[in-house]
Amino acid sequence: QVQLVESGGGLVQAGGSLRLSCAASGRTFSTYAMGWFRQAPGKEREVVAAISWSGGNKYYSDSVKGRFTISRDNAKNTVYLQMNSLRPEDTAVYYCAAKRSGIAYSTSPTSYDYWGQGTQVTVSS
Repeated sequence: QVQLVESGGGLVQAGGSLRLSCAASGRTFSTYAMGWFRQAPGKEREVVAAISWSGGNKYYSDSVKGRFTISRDNAKNTVYLQMNSLRPEDTAVYYCAAKRSGIAYSTSPTSYDYWGQGTQVTVSS
């Protein structure tokens, strides 16, 4: 069992930055692929970024490519999402998720086994 706790969300003006963190419990964090997803009101949950267990493979959605960076520190059981040049359309609840068999990440929410509670990100124009 893995528990995930996100932090770092908040209110920021357009063009600003935030760094989200997701702290995981358990000794097997380094074997999990990790993903960041977001869900805006009235919309489906969508992948933002994902990273393999080693950090060697990363994925970004087209909407955040060049602005967001996913990284992980397996020694600290933590995955990060650095968000720069934020836009109002980035406003959503952001979730981190863990996937067993972490050699390959996935962009599908249904592939992930554990989820955090979410953290709100609001970008004002």
